[in-house]
Amino acid sequence: MIAGWEGPVAEQADHVLGLVTDPDMPTQVGRRTAERVTDWLARRTGRSWTIDVRSDPLAAEHSSSEELLDSVDRHRQEQGWDFAICLTDLPLLLPKGPLLADVSTQRRVALVSLPALGAIRTYHRTYRLLTQLLDDLLPDGTPPMRLGPVHRAQHDGQVDVRYTTARLRGWVRLVSGMVRANRPWQLVWGLSSALAAALAAAGFGLFTSTVWQLGDVLSPLRALTTTVFALALMTVWLIAAHGLWERVGRRAIRDRRLALLYNASTITTLSLGVACLYAVVCVVSLAGALTLIDAGVLAKMLGHSADWPTYARLAWMVASMALIAGALGSSLETDAAVRQAAYGYREEQRRAQHAEAKD
Repeated sequence: MIAGWEGPVAEQADHVLGLVTDPDMPTQVGRRTAERVTDWLARRTGRSWTIDVRSDPLAAEHSSSEELLDSVDRHRQEQGWDFAICLTDLPLLLPKGPLLADVSTQRRVALVSLPALGAIRTYHRTYRLLTQLLDDLLPDGTPPMRLGPVHRAQHDGQVDVRYTTARLRGWVRLVSGMVRANRPWQLVWGLSSALAAALAAAGFGLFTSTVWQLGDVLSPLRALTTTVFALALMTVWLIAAHGLWERVGRRAIRDRRLALLYNASTITTLSLGVACLYAVVCVVSLAGALTLIDAGVLAKMLGHSADWPTYARLAWMVASMALIAGALGSSLETDAAVRQAAYGYREEQRRAQHAEAKD
């Protein structure tokens, strides 16, 4: 049985597990895995369970595992849950690499850093990790199962079980998980001014014979170079114009590794988002060219027959030119709008707070 933040529990269960999740992706992951975890708990303990998924934006105020576990423990006590687990999109670092999960069996709480699970098979990996954490929390826990490149270690203190990932693969997974939490594909609709400028430029290019000729004579290598240049220009423009580059210092991030992680995720997120925008403009340009430009007129202008490859080269050239105009159009967006379009909830809140601190 699964209870949400709003409605009451329909039927009283023997035990309750609370899932405290950051908004956006962690909440989606928590809700999608809750039913499977409920079934697993019932089989594991022979009792009925309720999982209460609580999306808590207050978790965005914390920046360490200890603070998050303290907050989750307060939730557990206030709500009367048997156990509580936090799902966060906050990247957590240890001296030797990324942190995947922390468990405090004494307080009956645990924490999962979702970015450390990577960008693929997130729901399956979360389910497997949650069942392992619950095995740690339950009084008659079973021996730990293998979780791939994950290391489990026991400690003395409030956090007595800790899960970490292999160094090299762990860093790659962490960056890819941060990028997924940022949802780069949503950048297309978040940057409305850039999209409008790009589509306007594409419309202009479709009716310009010089653009037709340039697109027709460009070799595949030059066309590819033009595309890469346009993608890189808009990505760099967004970062520079809206202050998205993290610096290391007293008024910025003090951990050089964390600054490097944020910058790597920003570059990757924006690159993928801009690539999605480019794909949209390219499809619109191709559709516009096929619809609006007569094949006979195009053939007469180019001096040869206009077939599918001809229209594709034309759309390719138009989209590359339009993306450069889109970079200029992105300057009309506010910094807050770009942060909201480019980042997940926690990262957008962190950057907003950092911007206010600088002001």
